[in-house]
Amino acid sequence: MSNWVTVSTKVRREVLEKARKYGVNISEFLRNALEEEVRRREYEELSILLEEASKELKKVSEKYGSDFTVKSIREDRDSR
Repeated sequence: MSNWVTVSTKVRREVLEKARKYGVNISEFLRNALEEEVRRREYEELSILLEEASKELKKVSEKYGSDFTVKSIREDRDSR
C-alpha cells in the first residue's frame, strides 16, 4: 500500500479562482504534473547513464575487437 503525504503550495488567488471556474481538479492536476515531471527526469537520468555505458562499451570494443561484447555475452549465456 502506498504512503501518501500532503504537499502544499501557494498560487495567486486569481489562478485558483480561474481553475475552480473551469472545473480543474487541482489536487489531481498537481499530482499528475508532479508525477510526469518525475518520470521525465528519471528518463533523462537513464538516458545519460545509457549513453555513458555505450561509450564504455565502445572503448572495450575498440580495445578487444568489435565482436568481443557479442562473444562475452554468448559465453555468459552458454555457461548457465
